Amino acid sequence: MKKSAVAIRHIHFETLGTFERELSIAGYALNYVDVGKTNISMVDPLKADLLVVLGGPIGVYETDAYPFLKTELALVRDRLDAGLPVLGICLGAQLIAAALGAKVAPSGIKEIGFAPVNLTEAGRFGPLRHLSGVPVLHWHGDAFELPEGATLLATTSAANQAFSMGANVLALQFHAEADTGNDLEPWLIGHAAELAGAGLDPRHIRDHARTHGVALRKAGRAAFAEWLEQIKHGAEQAG
Repeated sequence: MKKSAVAIRHIHFETLGTFERELSIAGYALNYVDVGKTNISMVDPLKADLLVVLGGPIGVYETDAYPFLKTELALVRDRLDAGLPVLGICLGAQLIAAALGAKVAPSGIKEIGFAPVNLTEAGRFGPLRHLSGVPVLHWHGDAFELPEGATLLATTSAANQAFSMGANVLALQFHAEADTGNDLEPWLIGHAAELAGAGLDPRHIRDHARTHGVALRKAGRAAFAEWLEQIKHGAEQAG
């Protein structure tokens, strides 16, 4: 029987991208839950074998403007309290950090485009080692503080970029999953106003995607596959 993975999606083009293949290889059936179309209060935080919380162009602190964030935070918190596997990407990572009691706020810097992350010692000896020296896609203006008890895995000069909480929780501020070699155009169109406001030329990002997309796809898949194997071993040991 296939394992189940539920991915909470906030915007249609921010999917699991190249990670979908690794999920299928690992025996997961993937189901997207689209915020705004589906009442996420109906999502059972404990039912799926894996919960993924994807990115989106809003901040976790904008609960008055986007009330669903309160429900989503509670869902993530319940999942974390149960010790079940969770992957957060960009907004998803910030939601995990906030659910663990850490501060999330605008950093004052728009990190948009391709650049490598600096792996910590823990990052160099875990699944993220596959990303060493590989430019990943950054697309954020918010940053999270490291939650108490979490292990910092990666940084840039602007912000924390990744942390884990035990073997089952992985939070990535950056996008290692984006299919930047084949499917970046929806990002450039969907975030056109943000790019213009930041004074960024989409042509430059498009060119960098052509240069770095293949390497990112390979490295991202390898990192994600290893993390899936890690949570599998953890479940087997717990069982």
